[in-house]
Amino acid sequence: MSESSKSKSSSSTNPSPTLQCKDLHEYLKSRSPQFLETLYNYPTICLAVYRELPELARHFVIRLLFVEQPVPQAVVASWVTQTHAKEQHKACEALSELSVWQEAPIPGGLPGWMLSQSFKKNLKVALLGGGRPWSMSSSLEPDGKARDVSFLDAYALERWECVLHYMVGSTQTEGISADAVRILLQAGLMNRDAEDGTAVITRAGFQFLLLSTAKQVWLFLQHYLHTAEKRSLSAAECLAFLYQLSFSTLGKDYSTEGMSNNMLVFLQHLREFGLVYQRKRKAGRFYPTRLALNITCVKDGVAPLQTAASSGYIIAETNYRVYAYTTSALQVALLGLFTELVYRFPNVVVGVLTRESVRAALRGGISAQQIITYLEQHSHPQMLKSDQGGIRSSSSLPPTVLDQIRLWESERNRFTYTEGVVYNQFLSQAEFNVLRDYGRSSGALVWAADRTRTMVVARAAHDDVKRYWKRYSKAT
Repeated sequence: MSESSKSKSSSSTNPSPTLQCKDLHEYLKSRSPQFLETLYNYPTICLAVYRELPELARHFVIRLLFVEQPVPQAVVASWVTQTHAKEQHKACEALSELSVWQEAPIPGGLPGWMLSQSFKKNLKVALLGGGRPWSMSSSLEPDGKARDVSFLDAYALERWECVLHYMVGSTQTEGISADAVRILLQAGLMNRDAEDGTAVITRAGFQFLLLSTAKQVWLFLQHYLHTAEKRSLSAAECLAFLYQLSFSTLGKDYSTEGMSNNMLVFLQHLREFGLVYQRKRKAGRFYPTRLALNITCVKDGVAPLQTAASSGYIIAETNYRVYAYTTSALQVALLGLFTELVYRFPNVVVGVLTRESVRAALRGGISAQQIITYLEQHSHPQMLKSDQGGIRSSSSLPPTVLDQIRLWESERNRFTYTEGVVYNQFLSQAEFNVLRDYGRSSGALVWAADRTRTMVVARAAHDDVKRYWKRYSKAT
């Protein structure tokens, strides 16, 4: 009997991966205590973490902020009535996960809580003042070419949509930096095509396009921070600067005097992404845009800017025709990911949902539910008034369109591939039957053919089946 590694089809289906956009709490929870300790040396981060804590946790922090010795855990528990025990558990859990406080022994052996020294010190600085002034707080002469809020919004929108244009394969990708492309690839939002090497959008990338602008920017920056060390930058220092920007004033200019070389490099990257505006690299001043000011809006999903893909403009008919009332090249490119565009007029684009166009999107990693969700999220107000011909439906799309998109996907999902090990060349039918029956009884058998004496077992169960075969061979 011989064995070899091989993959064999199985009837199970793979669930679609879901793109997770972590808020500040979830992001910091995934980092090491050493990273958090470094981070809490920055007052801006301490203030940002404090604002993200549950209300009861903030109450605990304030009560412990000026206490210099551990407080018994029983005393902290007595601050909350039994009816709110669940909220108390969540508050304590949040403070522990973020290393805001630690367990500290009290004389006599009682367990106690004590705020982290660095967090306590720098939160006092953020709330009460003191400490070193922010580097960007230096006074500046009035700007002779000052930029107003409307200009900054337009600039941020143009720069950020440049990234989105690149993701959907639009021709309007001038100005996107190589650094931004690397981040998109490392984040799994895009992949290199195996044939021609071009960057193509992935399933996660399409989910990324469906997020609000605030979530898109924050998720993009998270992946930037993960690779900051490769650029000789400190992730903690970069994150602190980001939150320093979030506390700034929209429309006000800030000085670059006193900023380290690393932070000046980071500032140029933020300029490329549209988070800050700077006329020249050595201008000595910059303007934070709304993208930077609203990175704290991720939790509530507040979009800082109305991007080109934010309003209802799509009408889908029962004959699979899709009408998009838009002049935006980005919206047209997004629609072209899963429709066949047939007409384009100055303010409207006509496309058709065909089997080929949807299957091309599915091959690129986009799921049927993502296509449906996108069409629903951007349905024209007139679609919301439609009664679907008397058919009751929770969706604004025609039932025929919903069903057909899902059917086209089901055609591709009839098979998935499971890694396994092939056993063949048995010396007798009896040996084959023994190993086949053992694999079937243990749940390891994926497939078997009696006529050719061939069977496939799951790779995870290969070692167990191999051990059984050795024991059987020795016994016989």
